[in-house]
Parts: sequence; structure tokens; C-alpha cells
Amino acid sequence: MSDFEHQKFTILHTNDLHSHFERAGRIAALIRQERKLAAEEEVILLDIGDHMDRMSVETEGTLGGANVDLLNLMSYDGITIGNNEGLTFTPGTLEKTYSDLICPVICSNVREMTTGETPKWMLEHFILRKGSCRIAMIGATAPFTDFYRLLGWDIVDPIHALTAEIEKLQGKYDFLMVLSHLGFNTDQRLAKACPEIDLILGGHTHHLLEEPVFVGKTAICAAGKFGQFIGKVVVEKSAESGHWHVIQGGTIPVDAGEEDTMITDAIAAHGKLARDNLDRTVTVMDRTLTIDYTHESAFGNLLAQSVRRFTGSEISLVNAGQLLGNLPQGRITEEMLHALCPSPINPVRLKLKGSDIIYSLEQSLLPEYTMKVIQGFGFRGKVLGTLCVDGMKVIFDPDRTPYDRIIEVRVNGQMLNPEHYYDVGTLDMFTFGVGYERLKESTDKQYMLPEFIRDLLRMELQTPEAINQSFQSRWISV
Repeated sequence: MSDFEHQKFTILHTNDLHSHFERAGRIAALIRQERKLAAEEEVILLDIGDHMDRMSVETEGTLGGANVDLLNLMSYDGITIGNNEGLTFTPGTLEKTYSDLICPVICSNVREMTTGETPKWMLEHFILRKGSCRIAMIGATAPFTDFYRLLGWDIVDPIHALTAEIEKLQGKYDFLMVLSHLGFNTDQRLAKACPEIDLILGGHTHHLLEEPVFVGKTAICAAGKFGQFIGKVVVEKSAESGHWHVIQGGTIPVDAGEEDTMITDAIAAHGKLARDNLDRTVTVMDRTLTIDYTHESAFGNLLAQSVRRFTGSEISLVNAGQLLGNLPQGRITEEMLHALCPSPINPVRLKLKGSDIIYSLEQSLLPEYTMKVIQGFGFRGKVLGTLCVDGMKVIFDPDRTPYDRIIEVRVNGQMLNPEHYYDVGTLDMFTFGVGYERLKESTDKQYMLPEFIRDLLRMELQTPEAINQSFQSRWISV
């Protein structure tokens, strides 16, 4: 077929799959069907980040190898990274995992702190030729700068980085697209700042755009979350102007239907491998540690202990909802800890005023907080749960009116001073104002990466007397 006849191509895109492998077989079948419908027209397949999620045992047990295998089997043409790739794996692990990826990883705003350069396994841009069209792809990931620096990366302001990349690409492309794991609001700002962009494929904020949103001539598209939809964009060359532009965009629902057995078989194989890899003994329990979302419990206390010990803080505050079930008697494996504490959440040490501590403890006695449904910010539980503490004693009267139930709080035997600032070990999600919102009112935050709280639980379970300590009461009802 001559270049003249190549006047149209299709882009299929996914974003924020979060390792929902239960839909991958159906997604693959739909992609195969779309490629067949396109006949001799060109089809490009892209992913916009957060393909991986370590809540999935397949991802956890293969360190993302299962995800890379699916990207290869489905013949993706390019991907960018989301925060679930960039922040829940170390750079060294990502480099090793992506070494098996066939398509390029495209991201323009990541730099190694030691060299100031883009990681060697990542491209700042990629030019793909489809027929007579030179398609330039650039990408960017959400700038969680403080967290990335702890892992050895600098994150450049995405709009600044993309603008600089566009300048370098002048005259080298016919169609310019951005793989943006930045969120819908930033995508709109980007389109205004860089009107030469033809297409932004979005993600991160899980927005579903059933048809393109145009800012000037820039089309913005996105396909929701969890593999519930795949995106489809059709690009055509104008006979009048000779320019390539988006003529159609939307989403395809991933409803029940035919599945690609090659993909489902691959997922099953990775699941077995992952479980074998995680079948390592952490400890052997002589009793069960229960979890309770509305009252103090031994498993919750153990989590609080682990955070206080790891952060070296005076006290610790964690939410019971991080734990999805009881820790049973008998052999405990890494797979069991992953199943019971799947959230990719990191500990943080900070300074918090006594009055904010008391206020948060009062909130944790209220069902509208303990049973509050929380989504996002790394949390993979169901409800927030009560606050579990270590390093303090809380005396309270449950029959008193809300926000006046706590009679006294003691830290190291001394009455808690509402005006004093305390060293507190807690969870990174609270610093974003989610859940117990007064925990955000802190100073001197020290995020601790790459350990997840399930890693802290593993260490605590191997600490002498930690189990006995978890049965000691911190909350005393009068």
C-alpha cells in the first residue's frame, strides 16, 4: 500500500489498570477485534501508566514481571509510568523489570539525581512512523517530588519538561501526542500552554471521557480505571490542509464476552509463580491476632508498634482499616501478610501538635470515621477504621458526648500537652488530608521509602516480645 493511501490510523489506549488482571483476557480479545476491524489501516496501542499495582499478588510476587509479560503479549507500542510504578518499586527494580519490555517507556520529566539524566531504560520522546505520518510521543508522570527524591529521582515540572521536549522536536513530526499520567486538570492546563499538541491521552485521576474534550485543537481523551474501558481515537489527514488531526474519540466498554486464552493462561502461570515466590515463612504464631475496626485489637496494636519502632517516634497513630483480616495461629508467610495488608503505603515520621492528636483520637471513637469508606492515596482497604496507637495510654468514657469522650492521654507517663509538638510515626496517606484530616497539620515530615507497612509488620513479627506487647491495652474505657 502506498504512503498516499495511509491517510488514517487508530490509537487504542488503556490507563490505570491497577493490575485488574480479571479483565485482561477480555481487553486482549477486544484489541484483537479492533485490529481486525482496522484491516490494512494502522493501529497503535498505548498505556498511560498505573498498569501495575502491588495489591495484586501476581504483580507483588513477580515484581511487575506479570504486567510486562501482558504488555508484550498484547504488542503495546509504547507506555509511560504512573505513580504506582514509579513510587512503589525502587528504580533498580523497575530497570530490571522493564528490561524485558519490548516497547519503549516514554517519560519526559524524570531525572536521576546522581546524573541529572533520564534513566537509561526510559525515553524522553519516541517517534513512530505509521504510513506517511511521523507520530511524536512524549510523556509525563505526576510530580510527587518529595517521594521520588527519596528514591533517587528528581521530577521536573511536567509542563516545563514537555514544553522543552516539544521545542527539541520541532520539524521532526507530523502528529504530536502526550502520554499523560498527570490528571485531567493538568491535561487542560497543558493543552493551553502547548497548543501545538494534537492529542493528550490521560490518566491518574481515573477520569472517563466518552468523547474527546477539545482545548483549542488539542483533543484530550481518557479511559477511566481498572480496565473497565479501553480508549479509541481515530486520526486522519486532512485533504485540504494536509494536517493530521483527531476525527473521532471515545471508549469501548470491557463487558463480558470472549477472552484471549493466551492472556488468561499467562495470568494463571504468573499467579502460580507469584505464590511460590511469596511462600516464605515469616514466623509461626502460637495464637491469633484479631483486627477490629471500631475498637482496640491486638493486630492493630502490632501495626502501631511496628510503625513506632521503625520510625523511632515517641508515639504512633495508624488506622485499623489497613488490615483486612485476623492474623491466624500457625505458619505466617509473606503471601499472607500481603493479603492482609495489601496497601502500598509507606511510614512517615512527623511532628504533630498535642491538640491535633487529641482531636484525631476523638474522631476515631465515631462510627462516621471508623466505618468511612476510603479510596485512593495508596489505600487498598475497605473502611478507615479506628486509630491504633503505641507509646500512649488513652482513657476515655464512651458514654460522653462526641469530641468530649477522652478524659486524659499519657505519653511516657506524662499527661499529653495540647500545645506541645510530639514526634509521631504514622502513614503517608494521612499527610494528604485523607481520613483523619488533622494529621495533615504536621511539620518536619520525613517520608520513609521504599518500605511498605507490611514490611514493617514482617520485622515486628520477628521481634522478641512483640506479640505479647500487642495484647497490652492502650485504650482504657472507664
